[in-house]
Amino acid sequence: MITSTDVAVWAASAFLALGIGWSRYAKTKSRNDLLRRLAAMPPEARSKLLSRYNPRLAMELRQELLARFRIMS
Repeated sequence: MITSTDVAVWAASAFLALGIGWSRYAKTKSRNDLLRRLAAMPPEARSKLLSRYNPRLAMELRQELLARFRIMS
C-alpha cells in the first residue's frame, strides 16, 4: 500500500535531488566559463586576476588551466 506520506517523502526526496544536481551543474558550468575566460586572457591580466582570488582557489584554477589548456601562469 502506498500512502500519502510515502508520496510526500518521495516528492521531497526528488526535489532535494534535483536541487543538489542543479547546483553542482551550475557550479561546474560557471567554473568552465571562468577557465575559458582565463585561457583567453593575456598572461599578465590572467596572473593579476588570479592573484585576487584566495590562494587555494587560485592554485586549483592554475592546475586546471595547465591540465586542460597547457597554459602555465
